[in-house]
Parts: sequence; structure tokens; C-alpha cells
Amino acid sequence: MKKENTPLAMEQGKSTASPVTQPLKPRPLGLRWLWLPVLALLAAGAWYLWPKGGSMRSTAPAADAKAGKKGGSGAVPVVAAKARKGDIGVYITSPVSSVTPINTVAVKSRVDGQLMSVHYNEGDMVKAGDLLAEIDPRPYQVMLEQAEGQVARDQAILDNAHVDLDRYQKLLAQNAIPEQQLATQKAAVAQAQGVVKADQAQIDSAKLDLVYCSIHAPITGRVGLRLVDPGNIVHATDSNGLLVITQVQPISVIFTVAEDELPAVLRKMAAGAHLRVDAYDRGNVEKLGTGTLVTVDNQIDPTTGTLRLRASFDNSGGRLFPNQFVFSRLLVEEKHGVTLAPTAVIQRTPSSTYVYLVKPDRTVTVRQITTGVAEGDNTEVTSGVAPGDVLVMTGVDKLSEGSRVNVQLVDDQAAAKSGGKKK
Repeated sequence: MKKENTPLAMEQGKSTASPVTQPLKPRPLGLRWLWLPVLALLAAGAWYLWPKGGSMRSTAPAADAKAGKKGGSGAVPVVAAKARKGDIGVYITSPVSSVTPINTVAVKSRVDGQLMSVHYNEGDMVKAGDLLAEIDPRPYQVMLEQAEGQVARDQAILDNAHVDLDRYQKLLAQNAIPEQQLATQKAAVAQAQGVVKADQAQIDSAKLDLVYCSIHAPITGRVGLRLVDPGNIVHATDSNGLLVITQVQPISVIFTVAEDELPAVLRKMAAGAHLRVDAYDRGNVEKLGTGTLVTVDNQIDPTTGTLRLRASFDNSGGRLFPNQFVFSRLLVEEKHGVTLAPTAVIQRTPSSTYVYLVKPDRTVTVRQITTGVAEGDNTEVTSGVAPGDVLVMTGVDKLSEGSRVNVQLVDDQAAAKSGGKKK
């Protein structure tokens, strides 16, 4: 007999079921696995979109570069300059050079005494013969008077000896005295003459000391700081002296050159050339003066392999100062009519030297060049560039072969700064 599914039976079955055998609810299990398809969809979308975005990013610079080559608004702005024909010098540089006075004199007293007065100010320019200082002359004036008195006394003795000699000669002619007495008198006259001569030397010495009491400048130059003040006692044996005078016009610069560079210098000097030397400040920025090479030393320093040279500067402006360190440049040769280019246009790699040359169609080409002498902002180009060629100075990092450029010459920039217009 089939069992009826009545509400009462259902209610009875529900009441008789054991709580241990009740199954788990299916709803929490479905929520746990719901995130898996969502994650899969997100991964698929990222995989689909990633190649497209990367392709756009990688092709953008290529498109920009292509636009830059083909012209229009994609031209690269650059600053350029023209190569030109001109002159350039071949220099030997010496970064460590010293300004050395031609003459330096420590003025000392040649007599002992009190320093009475000085007739100069520290730092003054004095001429040879100018009075600098005076030492008390009174002790030497007294010594002079004593020497004069002594010579007067001894001269009287000499005169008396001459009178006796004349008398003895007459008496000897009359055989009134022995010949020995006449010889003795002659010796007495000679002795008196010697004494008078020694006295005269004392007079001359005293006069010379009086001259030394007035101290004069031995050379023309600049006076240094005063070493002794007036009122002090000075001695001829003092080691410091009274002052120091340094010749500053003209003045010299001593610098060194490598022994490998010496033959070219010696050849020029042997031919009678007057080689020019320029002196700059230690930073090699400001020119302080121009001089002429005078001489070279007689020995090469074996420790450094260099030779010292001396150049003379008139130093009329007083810009070179004794013991000042300067940067020297010796002009050995000057090249005329060579092709010059600004140093800033030259690009270098470990294996080549090149420039970006602007062609008439406003595109650039890479041109291999050979350089020669470099001087300041200019460099000699021996091959690869001709005068009048337009060469890129700035903006080369954005260029490649065939890039189209918008050129502004440096002359145009100078005209714009001065307010002028290029015709």
C-alpha cells in the first residue's frame, strides 16, 4: 500500500529525523566559488588589452621620428653655426707658471747707527737713486774731523822731514855730515809720507760712512712693507735689512714645457723669432698680459722631464704680481687660411669624429671629419667640412641621419639680442 504524502506524515517525518543526518545547505558553497569566473574574465581582458597598449607605446616614438624626417611641423629646432676660413695658433700651455721679478733687492744699512727717518711709504714705486732713509750721521762726522786733524798733524811732520832732508843733502855735499845720516833722514821722510797717506784713507772712510748714512734706492721698483721703524738702532750685520724693493716693470714669468715640445721652440729661437707668451689667471679665463720669450734654462729636470723658460712682460698695467701663479701659453706657430669650426659642433665617439651638416633641403647628414689644432672655442678641420657649411651646435641628441631641422644660426641670435635685423 502506497504511503500518502500528507501534511501530517510530513510533519511526523520531520519530527522523527535525526539532527546528525541533516545535509549541509548548498547556498554557502556557491558563494565560495563565485569569484573564480570573475577572476578569469579579468585575466582574459588584461591579456587582450596588453599587446594593444604596448604596441601603441612602442610605435609612438617611431611615428614622431618619421614625422620629424618628412618635414612639416615635425622639424627639430637646432642652433647651428657656419664653418669659416681663418687663422689659428699652435700653443704650448703651462698651467703652473710663476711670476718672478727680474730683480729683488733687500736694502740694508752699511753702517751702524740710529735710523732717524724714512722717506717712502709702504707700497710706493721708487726710482733708482731716490732717498729712502737716513741714519744718524753725527758719529761719522766726528770721526771725519778726527781723521782730518790727524792728517794735518802728520802732514806737518812730513813737511819738517822734507826740510831736514834738504839740509842734510847740502851738508853732505860739504862733507859736514856722514852719509848714513842722510839715508836715515830719507827713511824718516818716507815713513811720514806713509802716515799721511794712512790718515787720508781714514778721511775717505769717514766720508764714505757719511754717504752710507743716506740710504738710496738701488733699483727702480715697488717698496714692500717696512721692516724697521725710525728710532731703532740698525747694524750693518743685520740679516733682515730695512726694506725690500721688487722690480715689477718689466717683470718675468717662469714656466715649463715638456722636453718633447722643446725642439720646436729651439728651432724658432735659433731662427731669430720672437715667440709670444700670453699670461692668464689661474682659471685660464682672464688675460693678464702679453710678453716675449727671453731665454730657456740650461738643464732639463730629470724628475719631471720639463725645461724652464723665462718670458718678459712690460707689465705697464701692473696686473702681474711677484710670486703670482698664472696660466701661460706659448705661441709656437700660427696657421693661416685654414677651415675653422666651433668646437661645440664636433661630436666624438671612441672610433670616430663627426658633425651634423645641414643640407640645402633642411635635412641633416652625418659627416665624418678630421680635426687639427684646437684653440679656445675654435677647432681646425682638416677634412670633411668646407668653409660656409652649416653645422649643428645644439639639439644633436634629437637628430639622426636625414632628420629635418629648423635652423637658427648663432649670428641670428646675436642680432636678435642687439635688436638688429638680419638682411
